Amino acid sequence: MSYITIHPSGLLDSTSANQMRCQVSDAINEGAEAILLDFQDVNFMNSSAIGSLVAILKSVKGQGKNLSICSINPQIKMIFELTKMEDIFPIYKDQRDFDDAMRDGMHEGKNLSYS
Repeated sequence: MSYITIHPSGLLDSTSANQMRCQVSDAINEGAEAILLDFQDVNFMNSSAIGSLVAILKSVKGQGKNLSICSINPQIKMIFELTKMEDIFPIYKDQRDFDDAMRDGMHEGKNLSYS
């Protein structure tokens, strides 16, 4: 199963969330079965980004694909806990944990970065 890792960075707001949505759409169009959003370099996200993440998840799931998140910092983790997003998104400690969890069937990986 192929997957693509997307690396948003800085403030995740409506503009950057829209970029991320386009990246996810492109990845699916390229044949990715799974998308990993690596939040290692995201230092804050606002309510627009939260709504966009839910919309992205619905779109990805609607196409029979998988969306996961990794490397969230304590502030992002608190946002996910307060909004109950931790209940709907698979969240991994880091990309290595994601790789370990998905090892069966996943053979191709590609990283995309934007700020």
